[in-house]
Amino acid sequence: MKRFTYVRAASIDQAIESLSVHAAAKLLAGGTNLIDLMKYDVSTPTTIIDINDLPLREINETADGGLRVGALVTNSEVAIHPFVARHYPLLASAIFAGASAQLRNAATVGGNLMQRTRCPYFYDVLTPCNKRAPGSGCPARTGLNRNHAILGASQLCVATHPSDMCVALAAIGATIIVQGPKGVRSIPFADFHRLPGDSPEKDTTLLDDEVILEILLPPVLEHHRYSYLKIRDRLSYAFAIVSAAVLLTINDEAAVSLAHIALGGVAHKPWRNTAAEALLIGRPASRVNFDQFASMLLSGSVALSENDFKIDLAHRTVVRALEQAASRTPQSQFDKRVH
Repeated sequence: MKRFTYVRAASIDQAIESLSVHAAAKLLAGGTNLIDLMKYDVSTPTTIIDINDLPLREINETADGGLRVGALVTNSEVAIHPFVARHYPLLASAIFAGASAQLRNAATVGGNLMQRTRCPYFYDVLTPCNKRAPGSGCPARTGLNRNHAILGASQLCVATHPSDMCVALAAIGATIIVQGPKGVRSIPFADFHRLPGDSPEKDTTLLDDEVILEILLPPVLEHHRYSYLKIRDRLSYAFAIVSAAVLLTINDEAAVSLAHIALGGVAHKPWRNTAAEALLIGRPASRVNFDQFASMLLSGSVALSENDFKIDLAHRTVVRALEQAASRTPQSQFDKRVH
């Protein structure tokens, strides 16, 4: 780990000012990802700005029935919150499916948004990586790529986003509230994370001198059906090979009236296609229609040398998650409700 200067911000304005002054600064909240990156010399900030004293730890209902979640609220606090359990069970399920109880108790929702990829080449400073060292190359394209992207990748990067929480937030349609020197702004969740394109080193649209304040969740109707289905190599503490977050509303005629579906483990960001979702609206919640949707959702998939199986796996995962939601039999995470 390289030497760094430590600053403990006493206010949001001070944190923003410190980010503006120190070009190579990083914010420290729970530290569950950042500290690992620093230990491996993947991230070498010259200044660490500790934001744990900032007033960003509240969960509050909004006037329209939504929810505001402060950036420093822990993942566990979100998952066990009664309002979340009742109105956003998809989010609670996704959080319980991720990491371990110890990590969920330390990790913050703001930090979860900023998680970096778990690509082995990114973590190995002895290998090239365009995300870590722009222009150095992407050995994953022809190397070890079993867990890498099948959607939205570029010639420069095929890494995937690791978060479970973010897949649920993508399906819910959350909004990220941030603040910088120019004031407060709102970022629709779909616009927060980036595809790699020509700048894979940039994971999000958050500016270098901005601080995440909170996540705004829109009202979710109680008659929504949901499922978060995570496929992984082992049941405990493993990143998704493929995951699917589903919100469905089925009307009295047994037709789909709302469909929000996001995929994890397949792209540089949680993957959602609203045009494909529109295919389901007004149609019966049937296996045939779910299959057609999955085919459209994955129509642009491109396999690498070791991950062609993920295309079929993603298709089957989406269909199964839709069937679970439609039948009100979501994958249970009850055994992980430990705080």
